[in-house]
Amino acid sequence: MAAPTNLVVKWGGQQYNIKNLQENCTIADLKLAIEKETNVLSERQKLLGLKYKGKPPSDDILLSDLKLKPGSKIMMMGTREEEIADANEAPSDTVEVVDDFDIEDEEVLVENREEFLAKVGRRVKDLKVDILNEPRPGKKLLVLDVDYTLFDHKSTAESGYELMRPYLHEFLTSAYENYDIVIWSATSMKWIQAKMQELGITRNTNYKLTFMLDSSAMITVHTPKYGVVQVKPLGVIWGKFEQYSSRNTIMFDDVRRNFLMNPNNGLKIRPFKQAHFNRDKDKELLYLTKYLRDIAAHDDFTQLDHRRWERYKPSKKLKAAVLSPGDNGDEGDAADV
Repeated sequence: MAAPTNLVVKWGGQQYNIKNLQENCTIADLKLAIEKETNVLSERQKLLGLKYKGKPPSDDILLSDLKLKPGSKIMMMGTREEEIADANEAPSDTVEVVDDFDIEDEEVLVENREEFLAKVGRRVKDLKVDILNEPRPGKKLLVLDVDYTLFDHKSTAESGYELMRPYLHEFLTSAYENYDIVIWSATSMKWIQAKMQELGITRNTNYKLTFMLDSSAMITVHTPKYGVVQVKPLGVIWGKFEQYSSRNTIMFDDVRRNFLMNPNNGLKIRPFKQAHFNRDKDKELLYLTKYLRDIAAHDDFTQLDHRRWERYKPSKKLKAAVLSPGDNGDEGDAADV
């Protein structure tokens, strides 16, 4: 099969069209073509989502052997030489721009609208969920966004480690003691899987993911103020899995509008951006590790004000009821934080 004549490379929040690739082009040739478009040296590029016989292809593998379709998208990690030098200097502009809406009034107007609940019902009926690890009896549910929550997806880097939010693996290890963990990102499953692999999440032995959801599990809703927006309705999960409900589910996302259908179950995490400047001082997951432990024995999460999570103090009764570290029903020691 002939190699595609063009591919699309996603890098640093932009897309680059790589054209005129011939049948005998190798991965090395592709990297040179990408270098011309992005100025990222070939040796600094890491291409995600490409597989040859189940493994990332080496530079001498022909593109035709990968059986890619014309216009296929590839995610790249890599850094320009000048940006490597810039990463050692403090940014001059520290203004934080948050992609979000002031949705407090919209929540009341959206949460129980019949037409939106009908959309959730259709998702429950039609959505296929691939179970990675079976739900564990008695565990609560933690649903996590990816981009800007666990991973800085727009900064450039040569490895997932450079863009990974600090304390990520310690956070997931601790959370796994009391929660089943689900990943839900507003992207395609292909990129979610690539990111989870690059971050070392799917192969970690201290915790396990129950399943992952992509944009196909989301629905659109109409708000009077902001028009049509996409949201992540937790009712899709609750309809698929009876053991999870509004009482035992919490979701972290850096965009509050994703909580429109379930405002009492969402916690807006501070976005993790400019990883090279902030990874030494970002402690959001460290503090949220404690919060998840403190609320683990609570009977009804909807009674908690997750917007004030930093001020939460559990009662002595709840403290005594929280599961002790390591009591997760699985092999392996949980790291303490």
